[in-house]
Amino acid sequence: MAPPSPSPSKVVKPTPAASRTTAASRRSAPRSSAPSTTNSAGGSSGTVSDQAREVVDLVNAERAKAGCKALNIDDKLMTAAQKHSQDQADHQNMSHTGSDGSNAGARLDRVGYAWRTYGENVAWNQKSPATVMDAWMNSSGHRANILNCAFTEIGVGIANSNGPYWTQVFAAPR
Repeated sequence: MAPPSPSPSKVVKPTPAASRTTAASRRSAPRSSAPSTTNSAGGSSGTVSDQAREVVDLVNAERAKAGCKALNIDDKLMTAAQKHSQDQADHQNMSHTGSDGSNAGARLDRVGYAWRTYGENVAWNQKSPATVMDAWMNSSGHRANILNCAFTEIGVGIANSNGPYWTQVFAAPR
């Protein structure tokens, strides 16, 4: 079976077709105004699911091969990613645009993360951390986010209803 290809950046209703399991990645222009708190040493004071931890570990393994530093888990990014995954699952709609019209930057502002830059990867119906990472690494836009050495922090959200729906949020704080 061919690896999933990114879907168009417009809003896409998920379908079981393999070619519709990831959405094109989005990257921001630098900007922000909200305060942020970052957890250092790759840790998070909140609870990180085993699947989310595995995604982060796989991301950091790919980044190490490319000469990038490991990403630290940030609680606010985890919250933003989880809320977006759940929103996609609730509305059965894989998209970078939230059901309220928000983009990733607005969602980061809402959780109080002061970003300098960010990127977001989303996917639908990948059954494990390994398969979602394989799909993202075989898509140039998603791979670019994963291997962007300017990003220093990550959040991962997984909503299993109607999916699973996956969200990675990458960022660097102000």
